Amino acid sequence: MKTLYSCILVSLFSSILFAAPPERLVIGAEAGKGLAIVDPAAENKVLWHHPIGAVHDLHLLPNLNLLTQDGWTKVIEIDLLKNPVWTYDAGTRNRKEGDGKVEIHAFQRLPDGNTLIVESGPGRILEVTPGGDIAKELPLEVYAPNPHSDTRLVRKLENGYYLVAHEADQIVKEYNADGIAIWEYPIPLFGNKPLPGHGPEGFGGRCFSAIKSKNGNYLITTGNGHSILEVNRSKEIVWKLEQGELEGITLAWVTTIEELEDGNLRFGNCHAGPENPQIIEITKDKEVVWTYKDFTNFGNSLANTLVIDGEPAKALREKLTSQTATR
Repeated sequence: MKTLYSCILVSLFSSILFAAPPERLVIGAEAGKGLAIVDPAAENKVLWHHPIGAVHDLHLLPNLNLLTQDGWTKVIEIDLLKNPVWTYDAGTRNRKEGDGKVEIHAFQRLPDGNTLIVESGPGRILEVTPGGDIAKELPLEVYAPNPHSDTRLVRKLENGYYLVAHEADQIVKEYNADGIAIWEYPIPLFGNKPLPGHGPEGFGGRCFSAIKSKNGNYLITTGNGHSILEVNRSKEIVWKLEQGELEGITLAWVTTIEELEDGNLRFGNCHAGPENPQIIEITKDKEVVWTYKDFTNFGNSLANTLVIDGEPAKALREKLTSQTATR
């Protein structure tokens, strides 16, 4: 009887421990499926939706506007009434006759109000003013130029440096404020042969994103390498998550990554098929804390998502509710 009682207590404690905050919202951007704000606590009810084209990046701004893109050349800021607040089309802006093809796969609103725009094809980092003029321009070091895959996500760090996931070159680089590469890490294949395909059947080192951990290390998602690597400044792997380590979950194209306040990691799992979650949260002991799977509102190409908790989620819910009530 004592054993049964203990098991019940453990089970109850686990369900409370791993329960998502009730205010949690998921924002996803996927070409074809659109840009949507979804309520996981209400069976993934769609609270807001807007159609968009090709997309790889997504931000919720402090004013609760969304910064994303609508096709490979156009970056857009849109408010919750679906009004376009700001646009930047790299296909026409800051271009001259004879320039080759350009695509955008990374952008970021900066504290000074300018916007980071990273151009694949031309291979450059731009910081543009609200009026779309270039405030700063830095060249990227690209070994195999490709307008579709010079980069995936790029982030400007607090110290003014830039952390760049070079997808086609299969390398992560940190550039200083003058655009000089001061650190790089080629994505290892660990003795495996490259294989074609976007799903679990494929394999490579086509990195999607990298962030700086609180401890100063680099957290890298390896894209079709189906893994996350934590690498120190000396380029040593101090922690990694590989395929087959999460029970019942198959990893495919590992995309975004976020380090939470409690040290947990939350990351995107794209092209893994409807049997697998698109967002996964784990402890550093590789225990699954939370997953999100929604193949109705989103599909198998959900490359970028945001999970919103706490006060931002409450503010977003309140604004969505008030706008619905006034329509």
